[in-house]
Parts: sequence; C-alpha cells; structure tokens
Amino acid sequence: MKITREFVHRMPKTDLHVHLDGSLRLQTILDLAEEQGVELQGNPTNADELADVIKVGAVHDSLAAYLKGFDITLSVLQTEESLYRAAFELAEDAAKENQKYIEVRYSPTLHMEQGLSQPLIVEAVAEGLREAKRRFGIMSGQILCGIRHMDPVASLRLAELCVAFKHKGVVAFDLAGAEYDNPAADFKTSFDLIRKNNVNLTIHAGEAYGPESIHQAVHVCGAHRIGHGTRLRENGDLLNYFNDHRIPVEICLKSNVQTRACDSIESHPLPFYMSYGLRCTINTDNRLITDTTMTDEYWTAVEAYDLNIGDLRKLMINGFKSSFMPYRKKNTVTEQAALEFDNLVREFEERTGVPAITNPRLAAEIALQLSSADSTKPLVAKETLLDEAKQVVANAAQEE
Repeated sequence: MKITREFVHRMPKTDLHVHLDGSLRLQTILDLAEEQGVELQGNPTNADELADVIKVGAVHDSLAAYLKGFDITLSVLQTEESLYRAAFELAEDAAKENQKYIEVRYSPTLHMEQGLSQPLIVEAVAEGLREAKRRFGIMSGQILCGIRHMDPVASLRLAELCVAFKHKGVVAFDLAGAEYDNPAADFKTSFDLIRKNNVNLTIHAGEAYGPESIHQAVHVCGAHRIGHGTRLRENGDLLNYFNDHRIPVEICLKSNVQTRACDSIESHPLPFYMSYGLRCTINTDNRLITDTTMTDEYWTAVEAYDLNIGDLRKLMINGFKSSFMPYRKKNTVTEQAALEFDNLVREFEERTGVPAITNPRLAAEIALQLSSADSTKPLVAKETLLDEAKQVVANAAQEE
C-alpha cells in the first residue's frame, strides 16, 4: 500500500511541541492589528505582504534570527480576546487535520505589555482551548515557558504560576528562547520548584547548542522530555541513556532546517534516531513561522525517509505515549488512536488492493547493518543492505 498525503492527513495525530505565538493565522494578525490600532512592521496590507515581512517558511542564519518573527505576532497578543482567539483557532486548525491532542506552549511574561496579569493570560488561553474542545472534540494542555535570555527570576515566577495552575489546564513547564550562551542550569531554582510539586518538565535543548545542553537539561534540571534534541547524536553515551530510559524527543523537522539546527531534511537525525529505537515524536514547532502543519511534517518524513505504515504507526503511537496526559487517560486515548489508525489502513488496503507493510522498515535496516558489521565478513554495499531490508519486510508482511 502506497502512503498518500490523504492518509497522513486523516490519520490520528498529536502535536506536543507547538508555540501559540508562532502559530497564528496571517489574517488573524491583520484583524487584531486593525482592531487594536497596532502598526505592524513593514505596514503590510494583506496576508501575502505580511508573510514576506515575517519571512514565513524562510531558512534563517540562526535560531535568534528565526525568532525575530515573534516580535510581530506578540505585538497583537496582549489582550484576553486576542489570546482566546489565537488559542481557539490553533486548536481548530489542528482538529481539521485530525489531531486528537495538542500541548500548546507559550510564555505569559511576553503577553503583559498592556497590563494583563499572568493568571488572566492563562485563563484566556484555557478558555479558547476549552471552546475548541466543545466544538471539535480536540483535547489539549498548556505548557508555560520560561525564557532563557531573560532574568531567571522571571522564569521562577512562571514556575510558580505553573504550579498554581496544575490540574487547571497546565500540564508542564518548559524553558525556551535563545539557547546559545544561556545555560538551563541558570534556571535550576525554577526546575527545583517544578519537580518538588510533581509537575511535568520539558526543555528546549540540542537545537542551537551541543549535547552538553541536552545533558544539562536531563541530569541537572530533570527534564522528562526534550524539545528538538537535534544534536543528541553527537554523544553516544547520552543517546543510549535516552534510549534506555525512554526519554521522548520532540522532533520538528522543517523548523530544524530553518534555524540551521541541521543542514537539510535529508541530513536530519530522525531516521537514525528511529532506527536506533529512540522514542521520537513529530511536531510542528510553529505553524505560521515555519509554514507547516502536522500533515506537512509527517509527509515530509514519509517522502524524505521512505517511511512505511509501520514507521508511521510507531511515530503516531510515540506521540500519544509521550504526552503529558494522565496515565489512565493516555492509555485509553492511545488505544483509540491505534484502532482508528488500523481501521484507516484497512480502508486504504481495500481501496488499493495492496497490503500495507506494517513492520517498521527503519528498524529492519539497522538490524541488517549491525548484523553485517563483522570483521570476518566482507563489507556489504549500502544498496544491497537496503534491498535485503526491503525483502525482509516484504516477507514479514506476507507471513502476516
């Protein structure tokens, strides 16, 4: 069975790494600017001009350059109404491509320019997400972000806010922002408070700095998940620790290319991580700034890495299993998603008359590569290994 974009669009999905202020609709920014009397940079008069100003989907020189687009989005996200609308529309857009659960992250500190209190900001976002659930059935949680390039005291206040709103829509704490020269250890007081109150923790790491940043996030700060983790492959011991302890990695393919975290989709570590057994999840990062959707991210992976149905199912299940939903709820939701996915596979098999390959291809490839790494045997050409891997998978599919 050939995977199509329609299949990817219809399959159940999660998005565990999506920034509220990076995921507005272009028209919404224009509407809010007009309503609030905000003069946008470059004075755009329509969505196309605004996209050019923000540099939507562009490859930047660095993560810091990529983040400049947020100056525009944040300029119109300083009222309860705008936060409600942004949260509702993000969840609505996610529901339209069959996302069952999203974790929306943002930093309340960045939405206080017009005097909003942090609790009001969290409530406004929560109400937008609740309304989306009432209308579309999509489940969600909030992740509050400390900011690396701000005073650590500001992040401590956010950690306190996170603790106060535990069980009230907030599911985790995060540290985002410019990673280079802003070590997570400087925010240890915030992380200590989070852990003492049994709150979930995810940290951006390994995007704009090396594996030392990831090590610090896990071993000094106590992160339960890692955002991006692109440079984890540079430290074998740490990579094995992640694998052994099943620490999820929040992969954002297109964003990682645009921030120069990796040179290209083809050079991204995702296929290696998958074949090695890491718990990888697929995410958007910023739907607007990156110009992406969850369907786009999965489809990019399918095309670049020749994923099969087994690979897709594993990635999808990882998303649900890695979420910060309570365990019992997570189990139920994951089972429902797996059933829906399998029913969709059967529908497409009947439509095409071609059986799906349900054994993950990448896992088979790495097994063959390892088995051939014997100094007493002649080296095997890469093309031969790939052909043998495909045959192994095809045989497995026939046996099923």
